[in-house]
Amino acid sequence: MSNQLSYTAAFEELKTIVEEIEDGEITVDDLSDKVKRAALLIKICKSKLTETEADVNKILEDLDREGTGEES
Repeated sequence: MSNQLSYTAAFEELKTIVEEIEDGEITVDDLSDKVKRAALLIKICKSKLTETEADVNKILEDLDREGTGEES
């Protein structure tokens, strides 16, 4: 399935699924598929957040090194 989804697209689709479940718009027949899709979307969002956190930490570490004159 698509790991190519952006964080925003995955999050928006996840919100839609949650709203459908909360509003009772999903039949029992479709519930399992929707929950599986929601689980995949959560994994995509979590992965993108983890990657972003690592990128930001790396940038901050590089800035700290530049500030102290250290080489990476």
